[in-house]
Amino acid sequence: MAKFVFDLRPQWCKSCGICVAFCPKQVLALDGETGKVSVVKPEECTGCRMCELRCPDYVIEVVGG
Repeated sequence: MAKFVFDLRPQWCKSCGICVAFCPKQVLALDGETGKVSVVKPEECTGCRMCELRCPDYVIEVVGG
């Protein structure tokens, strides 16, 4: 079970991939259909919040820990 929950605002996502690039555990990916960020391995999240801090459009909020 994942320790952290992701609050995503996909309508704000411009598919830049910055969050994916900065995630040290490859928890995030860009969806093949929509191109928007999605959480693919939530159980791997360490709570570093690099995705949240680096996203220029405030799409991701990591809750928990």
